[in-house]
Amino acid sequence: MSNEIVILDDNNFENYVSKQSGLILVDFWANWCNPCKLLAPILDNIAEEYHDHLIIAKLDVENNPNIGVKYSIQSIPTLLLFRNNHVIDKKIGMISKKELKNFLDINLNS
Repeated sequence: MSNEIVILDDNNFENYVSKQSGLILVDFWANWCNPCKLLAPILDNIAEEYHDHLIIAKLDVENNPNIGVKYSIQSIPTLLLFRNNHVIDKKIGMISKKELKNFLDINLNS
């Protein structure tokens, strides 16, 4: 996992996300989820490539169920994009690096 990725949990999520003024992409995942495992190296690349533009964070829904419930996470992987403590966009399911870059670029330029 990239050093650029922040690990969040039920205890630090709200405090961390509320203090960020820029974009934060949060990956809701679980260790047993194969699509989540496929997405992990893509997020590592994106974290390094976009480190000047946004923060990438991960939250394991298996070990931290409260935040997943709060944001109605029903499928994983789910990517929620936050700006100023509000969800501005989301992607559910496996996504290619090209699709993720397009998703981020659209939101970075809006």
